[in-house]
Amino acid sequence: MGKNKMKKKSPKKQEKNKPKKTGSTDKIQLVVEKRNVFGKKLKGLRKQGKLPANIFGEDIKSQAVMLSVKEFFRAYRKAGQTQIVYLQLENKEELPVLIQEVQHHPVTNFLLHTDFRKVNLKKKIETDVPVKFVGESEAVIQSKGILLTMTESLRVEALPEAIPSMFEVNISPLKELNDEIKVKDIKIIGEYIIKETPEKTIVRITAHKEETVETQVVAPETVEVTTEKKAEEEAPAEGEKAATAPKKETKTEAAPTKKEKK
Repeated sequence: MGKNKMKKKSPKKQEKNKPKKTGSTDKIQLVVEKRNVFGKKLKGLRKQGKLPANIFGEDIKSQAVMLSVKEFFRAYRKAGQTQIVYLQLENKEELPVLIQEVQHHPVTNFLLHTDFRKVNLKKKIETDVPVKFVGESEAVIQSKGILLTMTESLRVEALPEAIPSMFEVNISPLKELNDEIKVKDIKIIGEYIIKETPEKTIVRITAHKEETVETQVVAPETVEVTTEKKAEEEAPAEGEKAATAPKKETKTEAAPTKKEKK
């Protein structure tokens, strides 16, 4: 009997600096209601677990709405600010939107308000896609330098459903001081355009702060003058309290003594 040979699957190589799509292809939906509460009354609305929001965009009048805070968080975790969310308002046709301008309280971080930007699924738009750094840099591990992030997002143009959820930038190739990753190093997978200068730096290995401090060299003349002045000021001060009148008298008497020697 012949032996069945099992073919070993070769491990997949990690893609470097590639965009990432959301793991689920399920439609993200949210139910919203019209809002007639504004200003100071919004505080009571939030206590009821409702989040004030606005819908704006092309071919639509700005609308004030509200929705469940819990439901919003669930959708926001999946969609972020780059993936399409479908809003259901008063049993009308679903509105495709992007979540934008999520506002939090500066102290408590409590969610205060959000905006939904209506988009045309057949028309390209521009939006910012966040950058996420993965891997480890040998230069940082060996303390050759520190990781300096130059940008946290990249501007992208695409149809709304073709926008990547984020750009994963692998920093493992950064092994020496001044090594860097630029926009041109991003591998494009999908129907979108990065609207940034190809030479724009995303991340770089830079020197530690203490290594960049320049030592100031004092000129010899300055050292001598400083030493003489210090000696003249310290000599009469011996055995006396600081900033007392006798100090000045001692200095006045010392001046003619030098002339006599000459």
